Amino acid sequence: MLEAIINPKNAEKGPWKMFFIGIIYSSLSLLLAHWFFSQDAVLSKFLGMIVVLFCVMFSLPFMYFLIKEEEEEDEEIEGFFKVWKMHKNAVYAFMWLFLGFIIAFAFWYLVLQNSNLFNAQIETYCMINSPGNLEDCVAKYDFTQKVISTGAATKEARFLSIIENNVYVMIFTLLFSLVFGAGAIFVLAWNASVIAAAIGIFSKFSIVEIPLGVARYMIHGFPEIAAYFITALAGGIFGVGVLKNGIGGPKFARVVENVVILLFIAIIILVIAAIIEVYLTPAFFK
Repeated sequence: MLEAIINPKNAEKGPWKMFFIGIIYSSLSLLLAHWFFSQDAVLSKFLGMIVVLFCVMFSLPFMYFLIKEEEEEDEEIEGFFKVWKMHKNAVYAFMWLFLGFIIAFAFWYLVLQNSNLFNAQIETYCMINSPGNLEDCVAKYDFTQKVISTGAATKEARFLSIIENNVYVMIFTLLFSLVFGAGAIFVLAWNASVIAAAIGIFSKFSIVEIPLGVARYMIHGFPEIAAYFITALAGGIFGVGVLKNGIGGPKFARVVENVVILLFIAIIILVIAAIIEVYLTPAFFK
């Protein structure tokens, strides 16, 4: 029933509508995980992944049909600017969906005060920001503990660590979308939940601080996630194009060329996002 709420064609005409769809999907995902699995002795240890799984299930129909629509359009265009112009509305729709995920995840995470909801996400956050002190980092980002600052790595080390992590995520996004066009939504929903957990940490678990936390992470988060969406779109377009047209022929060559253009755009955006995260964001947020 939920997949009938919005048509991908309508989403491209009004991408901002996906913000509200993202809020609905992620709210339902988190609440269902909290209500049905938080008291389970075994599954409560994996709530972070269950939340992402529900979010993926809700989002798959939309992403599948949108990628299919984009592939059909991609066969008729070529050139850098034409490729971007053709696909930009789809990217905007993904971005609004992602922002809806983040806002709802962060809100309900702080309202429910259930540390297990993002247990895996908190560990991922600590792996990136405090790899040498992982256990203490995970332990202190609990609702029962007072949040204190940790020692930060050098800017150069953080930059390389972020680039490495982002390229790793980009590769998995591409592989997921190649194997199953809409499969990349798992990587994207996962990253939304990690950012939401980071917002909770930055906001010191206070709801009124969520807007500041969103601003803190979205300065670099928007371009970074845009790169992942572009990658997912490229992989999905290539996969559908191969199945539809086979290997070889003018249409296949055009699809490959456009996919390469999209991946090039994604890499450039990822580098810019890492520079912003390491050198610009800390100047505004301590």
